[in-house]
Amino acid sequence: MSEDAAQPATRSGFVALIGAPNAGKSTLVNRLVGAKVSIVTHKVQTTRAIVRGIATRGVTQIVFVDTPGIFKPRRRLDEAMVTTAWGGAKDADLVLVLVDAEYGLKGDALAMLERLGDIRQPKVLVLNKIDRIARDRLLELTAKANELAAFERTFMISALTGSGCDDLLDYLASALPEGPWYYPEDQLSDLPMRQLAAEITREKLFLRLHEELPYSSHVENEKWEERPDGSVRIEQVIYVERDSQKKIVIGRKGETIRAIGEASRKEMAEILEQKVHLFLFVKVREKWGDDPERYREMGLEFPKN
Repeated sequence: MSEDAAQPATRSGFVALIGAPNAGKSTLVNRLVGAKVSIVTHKVQTTRAIVRGIATRGVTQIVFVDTPGIFKPRRRLDEAMVTTAWGGAKDADLVLVLVDAEYGLKGDALAMLERLGDIRQPKVLVLNKIDRIARDRLLELTAKANELAAFERTFMISALTGSGCDDLLDYLASALPEGPWYYPEDQLSDLPMRQLAAEITREKLFLRLHEELPYSSHVENEKWEERPDGSVRIEQVIYVERDSQKKIVIGRKGETIRAIGEASRKEMAEILEQKVHLFLFVKVREKWGDDPERYREMGLEFPKN
């Protein structure tokens, strides 16, 4: 037998995560990948476009697709996000259906489960935040969810602590089909670094102002300059829809924007592994949520209606 024949065949595939807002999809993707590839905030619906994180488990490359939360759309941006989420699920090899066990099967979570019949791909139920509820309730949730949809397996995990996540990774590694890897072994995401930098600032914006600022704000890179000394100068614009929101982002004597910039700069420097000079500007762009160009920049399809 040749040396090549003795090597186990590689496996690879796309695994989509779908769930109601705040079910913990971004936290779980970051946990399974082992690095930050998706922003996490307490504010719902912060993941807007599809973000891919890449994990290696033995001979298997697992490409996770973190989709926007599924909820009842109220406006054009909402509709684009929900359409993107369902589209990501239908394009995957396997679908992880994430349910916040503490919240239970109601509202957006229940509506999502009732629509799963439209998804032909194999589906796996993942009950998250299991450390927050009693075991008998977990078993009750599992039984009810499996009555509503056909699942291959059920996993009970805590994305925050990592409990149960190794078992989930082992299952995915064995369930995906044989085939070549899609990405280099050391790559953790297909999200361009400049896009990730904008997402980092958006995350810090929401963490600082989640009670005061609507999630219809947007961050764009205006300038990215690699400097001779090995550092990088990044200029970003935070777009809001009204002057009152601009004042909130800037804060008293510029305190808020400075704090957001400092937190964002530190994280960018860690990820980029180089010194970062970050400059933030705030501009008002009324009704940017109705501008097709903004949707293209976020990787979303502009709803026609």
